[in-house]
Amino acid sequence: MKKFGLIGYPLGHSFSKNFFNEKFASENIDAQYVNFEIPTIDEFPKVTATNPDLCGLNVTIPYKEKVISYLDHIDPVAAEIGAVNVIKFEWTKGKLRLTGYNSDVIGFTRSIESLLESYHKKALILGTGGSSKAINYGLKQLGLETRFVSRNRHDDHTITYKEITPEIMDEYKVIVNCTPVGMYPQADQCPDIPYECLTSRHLLYDLLYNPDTTLFMKKGSDQGAVVKNGLEMLLLQAFGSWEIWNK
Repeated sequence: MKKFGLIGYPLGHSFSKNFFNEKFASENIDAQYVNFEIPTIDEFPKVTATNPDLCGLNVTIPYKEKVISYLDHIDPVAAEIGAVNVIKFEWTKGKLRLTGYNSDVIGFTRSIESLLESYHKKALILGTGGSSKAINYGLKQLGLETRFVSRNRHDDHTITYKEITPEIMDEYKVIVNCTPVGMYPQADQCPDIPYECLTSRHLLYDLLYNPDTTLFMKKGSDQGAVVKNGLEMLLLQAFGSWEIWNK
């Protein structure tokens, strides 16, 4: 039996385990998908050493960047993004080779593309972690200018939440939440942006999918903005993972 899995911490919110195990059962695939909830990336080598039947892993928060140093090779797209969410295991002459890929960018671009209008020229990306890097890459592929928003200013391409003015909100009509703020069980929270500046021309995309409608999305729809959660992106990146593991 082949084994696939997910590394991250925490993993109580994870969708992947049920999705893949249901897929394996319905398609009569002799495989299982397990969660490896590791509190530090230092435990990653132990996961690979104690599970010789592993064929592939997904990577989630907070290890999409940290795992790269443990890989033997990284796909050019994942290298340019600077984050990995899929690892393929290959045995050659008795030696294990780990290759990192990024299917987040595929899932994101395919799920947001149909919502983009001609006036969606610039996007604010909330958060600066591994997921935000894939979102930045995808938005640029779709022709949008981007700017990161963080609690602290990192560089000239980043602003803080306190620096988001009405003028910036008018200029940046797409806002993507790449932070865990608002995820169950803290569903009563949302990123600190001036929601009163939103209009029907704004598009709010939340990478979160639990709850289905986050407070970030609700506040956006209350102002007439178009909103979408990350469930379709999650499904599309999962399909992408499966293609990578089997190519």
